[in-house]
Amino acid sequence: MKRSRNVKIVATLGPASNDEKMIRALHEAGADVFRLNMSHGDHEEIRARHAIIRKIEDDLGSPIAILADLQGPKLRLGVFANEEEELEVGAPFRLDLSDAPGDVHRVQLPHKEIFDALEPGSHLLVNDGKIKLRVKDCGADFANCEVVVGGTVSNRKGVNVPDVVLPLAALSEKDRKDLEFVCELGVDWLALSFVQRPADVDEARKLAKGRAAILSKIEKPAAVKAFDDILAVSDGIMVARGDLGVELPVQNVPPIQKQLVRKCRAAAKPVIVATQMLESMIDSPMPTRAEVSDVATAIYEGADAIMLSAESAAGSFPIEAVQTMNNVAMEVEADPTYRDIIESSRRADRKSVADGIVAAAREIAETADIKAICCYSESGTTALLVARERPRVPIVALTTIQKTARRLCLTWGTNCVMSGDVNRFKSAVIEAVRAAVSQGVATKKDMIVVTAGVPFNTPGSTNILRVAPCEERLIFAAETE
Repeated sequence: MKRSRNVKIVATLGPASNDEKMIRALHEAGADVFRLNMSHGDHEEIRARHAIIRKIEDDLGSPIAILADLQGPKLRLGVFANEEEELEVGAPFRLDLSDAPGDVHRVQLPHKEIFDALEPGSHLLVNDGKIKLRVKDCGADFANCEVVVGGTVSNRKGVNVPDVVLPLAALSEKDRKDLEFVCELGVDWLALSFVQRPADVDEARKLAKGRAAILSKIEKPAAVKAFDDILAVSDGIMVARGDLGVELPVQNVPPIQKQLVRKCRAAAKPVIVATQMLESMIDSPMPTRAEVSDVATAIYEGADAIMLSAESAAGSFPIEAVQTMNNVAMEVEADPTYRDIIESSRRADRKSVADGIVAAAREIAETADIKAICCYSESGTTALLVARERPRVPIVALTTIQKTARRLCLTWGTNCVMSGDVNRFKSAVIEAVRAAVSQGVATKKDMIVVTAGVPFNTPGSTNILRVAPCEERLIFAAETE
């Protein structure tokens, strides 16, 4: 579905968006990618949502991307005899492996891996950072702590350990089962939680076996430190600001977001900015001005996509939330300042023929009266390189591979079109002009730029560029001259 904006919108499905009518309405309102949160819903519910999305895709005749978000290991306290206790600042508090109910002095932490990694001076954050503990001394099965930030603590609250790299795999046993299930189902992207090191991504890729692209969620300080190496082995990135804002001082998150988005753009890999973007719209039909500004900031930075979580999954106003994101995006992208920011942050680190071809395509499109850049892309790489340039004209990506078309739905400014097989460049040009006209980005009186690789159907072979009229008889006339 052709959008009047470049940034893509990811909408999470859940109890508030569980039937075909609502999911179709969300897509029509602006959702380009649907997220299936594997932390909620059993396999049959996930299967039903997947089937609905594919039916809508078939009805509309245009690709829709599906992203399955794996839960990752969950670190939680045990239970308290009184269900909750009040911890005072400065008081001692012990964490251990004993399954005896806790009290104001101690509670179980049933994760031996944490004790193996802790050192004196390490911090533990409980219940999204509302409780903060500092380790005084520790061993293989205990940690004696001091309460730095007190408050009420209750059964099975989540625990974050920001200071150390935990010897935990990013994939739990549940994640492995979920991964195999959604890959067999046919999702396009896998979002990997709890990433700390490149090896976590490598493990997921081996299990996916090419059936889905791997998107790494950056939500831990260790992932920020190792980001360049994680980006190198990932197909895409999600800036997951929830846990990131718990484990790091909140003032650190905005500059980290900007740095990660720019690095993803330079690497030509899609990046999603996520978490609490329109949080108030869970209960209100109108967002706060601060939330609108937050969404706009991500768009000004050049993010490929912005994401709704509970707003569309469990909120009272899912359609309004998508419409709000769509409206903010259109307003921001119409602002001349947006173009200034996007173009001033373009990094010209070009090392290949394909890099030069797509840069030339953008230059020609912006110098002459060109209406679109049409690129043939079997693997999706050429389309990603064109999108990295952030051209002023629409991008039409043509591919014969449905999986590629779906994955590219997450990429900035890219309109994905299924193409027939072509084996000659003239045939490719004809297909491109027809696609540009059918997508409404050009008329028969206009010109477009076409990029492709010869020989065809060879990934990464982009080596040819042509400026072509959209009037087909002029193409044939040029061939006979």
